[in-house]
Amino acid sequence: MATRTTLTEGQSATFSSELRLIPRWSVAAAILAFVVMQYLFWVVFPQGHRHPPLPIGLRLYFALSWGVLASLYMLMVGYVSNDAPRRGMSMRIWMIICVVMPGGIGAVLYFLLRQPIISLCPACGTRVQSEYHFCPQCAYQVSASCGNCYRSVRITDLYCVQCGHDLASDNRPARLHAFHS
Repeated sequence: MATRTTLTEGQSATFSSELRLIPRWSVAAAILAFVVMQYLFWVVFPQGHRHPPLPIGLRLYFALSWGVLASLYMLMVGYVSNDAPRRGMSMRIWMIICVVMPGGIGAVLYFLLRQPIISLCPACGTRVQSEYHFCPQCAYQVSASCGNCYRSVRITDLYCVQCGHDLASDNRPARLHAFHS
């Protein structure tokens, strides 16, 4: 039960940190998009005299659903504008793709093709992808890995979950030993 709680707390912390990537201008654009959709469905469309007006329930459904979709679209464009640079991707190109491609296809492409998050090596400042264990410029160990199969391990693991290697026999840098104790 404690493991499930910890996992849920970790997931919510990650989700909230991802939500913080949405800029304020995008939130304002989302609110504006929602208001514009409400104006269209409640003021502009009912004035069309060619067809009888839709029933109020159906108009309410369309107004709310299209308003929410337009708002989510604006929030997604804002998210992409802040997420792409931290992954080493061109913000301008991905924002254009997300805006130009209809029906959210641009957003789906972004999430399918996005690169891993890039961080800086603490030793030399080189941009290092998150799945790397060592800096490609100075060989500084940036994450824990098995000394036998070189796959990712948690700092607290005693044995590699992939090959069973005894991780205590590896010569880990002192900075990783501090986390293990």
